[in-house]
Amino acid sequence: MKRTAPLSVAVAAFLVAGVLSATGSASARDLAGNPHADRGLYGTKTPYAPQEKPNKYQKPPTGFSPVFTENVARHGSRAISNSGDGDAVLAVLGAAREQGALTDLGAELGPKVQSLLDAASALGYGNLSARGAQEHRETALRMEQRLPSLFETIEAEHEPVVVETSGVARAVASANAFTGGLTAGEPELAGLIKAPVTDKNLLYFHKQPQNADYQAYVASDPDLAAVLAEIDADPRTAEAADHVVARLFHDDFTATLTAPARVSFARSLYQLYSAAPDLSVEVPDGGLDRFLTPRDAQWFAYLDDAEEFYQKGPAFRGRTITYKMAGILLDDLLAQAEAKANGSSRNGAVLRFTHAEEIEPLAALMGLPGSTEPAEPGQPYSYRNNPWRGADVAPMAANIQWDLYANAPSDGEPATHLVRMLYNEEETAFKASCKPVATGSRFYDLNELKRCLGHG
Repeated sequence: MKRTAPLSVAVAAFLVAGVLSATGSASARDLAGNPHADRGLYGTKTPYAPQEKPNKYQKPPTGFSPVFTENVARHGSRAISNSGDGDAVLAVLGAAREQGALTDLGAELGPKVQSLLDAASALGYGNLSARGAQEHRETALRMEQRLPSLFETIEAEHEPVVVETSGVARAVASANAFTGGLTAGEPELAGLIKAPVTDKNLLYFHKQPQNADYQAYVASDPDLAAVLAEIDADPRTAEAADHVVARLFHDDFTATLTAPARVSFARSLYQLYSAAPDLSVEVPDGGLDRFLTPRDAQWFAYLDDAEEFYQKGPAFRGRTITYKMAGILLDDLLAQAEAKANGSSRNGAVLRFTHAEEIEPLAALMGLPGSTEPAEPGQPYSYRNNPWRGADVAPMAANIQWDLYANAPSDGEPATHLVRMLYNEEETAFKASCKPVATGSRFYDLNELKRCLGHG
């Protein structure tokens, strides 16, 4: 259940215009305090886009060259998980049609929903879409373009490229798309890329027995249930739902729907709205922008972001249940970099493919931008009081990449190893307790990271 963001600058511009024309001075920012109401309307279903241009990256310190790279990536854009939301929307539309209660706009919605369901069924519910495969192929090509000397060394030295996944079909398909992008750019890599191996403890940890406490938290924690119920009960939820149904149905039919039924319908429609861009290749005209105004979509995106924030993100101040389990993944990032630095590993790259349930906790554990602020007691998460946004933290194909650099040993001293991090391909500082090699630098001594990223 959940999200997706503007597909291009053109679409983003359209959404901005829609907000202004539909709501005048009372823009979508008034609903949840979001100062960028044109962004993030699809939450964590947002299709991927790199966040920095290559010419903006810092150059490594003099004498340092890349010797290793590793990543953790979410699967790419995908089909909806099941037909539940589509079936629910079609059922209400069907009842209204039988009563002649559809508006002209409402009459257009059913075929659109059916086309999305047909495409998802043909692809396989939850499976990687063509757009998702392209997201990973292009990310791989940009990785090669950023690190040409590293991939030359990998080829020359026949260094292995290790591939690990959660074992879920969309993660495996994402890995194959990514490695396909690598070999498209560098065909000589084909013989060096290892077959994907499954590691659920590392890349599907939220479902593993050792994290039963987390599973219990999601299922039955009273604080979690209370805060999400409080957020959902905000009067603006019913207002947005009423506005959605009023545009699709005549008043006499709308009056037969209970308030909870209107909310349920609107939220199911939002789930389809937010998932449609991920199927843009399979259903080129499948977008549902006409059926939800930006103002209404932004409110339902906020409700989904709140659920993500409390279930997978920074959540409540003073509690680490949502992200402490990501320690196994942070440990592996450090261990793989250390193994390369001390010569116990020959790997040229380690590539990992996982899910939002792993990316969001890892971002919170590492203190990545947008994931540093838990909710204060008595102050539920909102766009006004917290920077966390699903579209920024864990869009489709979200990725965290560490590049390891080394200089040449001299005077009997071992080489120094530095790490540069990219978060969705943007050079990103490690948390404040980690000190870079120079003020403003994005390069950190590996030993310093081992010190400051301790979480035990």
